[in-house]
Amino acid sequence: MTDSQALDGNAIAGTLSEVFGGEMTTAVGTCGHCGARGPVAEVVVYTRAPGVVVRCRACDGLLMVITQVHGVFCVDALGLVELQAPA
Repeated sequence: MTDSQALDGNAIAGTLSEVFGGEMTTAVGTCGHCGARGPVAEVVVYTRAPGVVVRCRACDGLLMVITQVHGVFCVDALGLVELQAPA
């Protein structure tokens, strides 16, 4: 994937809202690869994959993959150590 395809977390605000049931771009995540913390709005997002690929802005580690199969969202968030929902 090239940088020209990279977006930020705001690009998937609607998908995140459907998956988590609310506004998640201000949620704070912690990368399981490098320990960087920051709002979901600042992650690097690729939408041209089969699904949505979310990577850490600091180390490019894979944080999350979101796909939809037969109308059901499938979320793999193994790259996140923590995801704190907004207050």
